[in-house]
Amino acid sequence: MEILNNRLAVLWTSQDREVALNMAFMYVINAKIRNWWEDVTFIVWGPSAKLLSQDVQLQDHIKKMLELGVEVVACRACADGYKVSEKLEGLGIEVKYMGEPLTELLKEDWKVITI
Repeated sequence: MEILNNRLAVLWTSQDREVALNMAFMYVINAKIRNWWEDVTFIVWGPSAKLLSQDVQLQDHIKKMLELGVEVVACRACADGYKVSEKLEGLGIEVKYMGEPLTELLKEDWKVITI
């Protein structure tokens, strides 16, 4: 049986480091390694942008996601607000305004997890 919707977006908004490591990052990395989803997008939004800019261990997980082919993007409005856009871009994250892209993912019936 073919899965018609095999696309996942994880919207990471929490600045809780433990939740990031032990749920969001773990799930996204395993989802790619184990091919649970065809397309995986990881969205850094809100306070998570600030946390990511300061935490080397989390940055290493983002690098792993990118190596595995996860699309990693961050909300420019949030990153600019925390003054971390350049830091996030330096990690290989595409920083862009995310309101419209997130709306499109929802309209295209992506599965979305918010953490």
